[in-house]
Amino acid sequence: MDQSASSEVEVRPVTTADLPKVAEFIEPFVAQGRLLPRTREELDELVPHGFVAVSDNEIVGFVALEVYSRKLAEVRSLAVSSQFRRQGVGKKLVDSCVARASELGVQIGRAHV
Repeated sequence: MDQSASSEVEVRPVTTADLPKVAEFIEPFVAQGRLLPRTREELDELVPHGFVAVSDNEIVGFVALEVYSRKLAEVRSLAVSSQFRRQGVGKKLVDSCVARASELGVQIGRAHV
């Protein structure tokens, strides 16, 4: 994948049709121990609140929001291609999750560490 980091990146909701490419995209992150492995069924469950970052019709980022209740949700499986890191792609993906949580009425707050 010879991507130009200056390519325009679009963040959009993930679709079921994206899932084979999402699985392929996250595979190296799983191999590195950066993400947990996901079965096709688990990826299917992430579709309603998942987002992809796309550049030149290639997935360059992925994230999903897991909603547990009106008070608790978490960002899951955040991954950005190395060619697109430090360019705000991860922030756009997380912002999409925060916006979705807000749409769903999940109380937005900061995690306490």
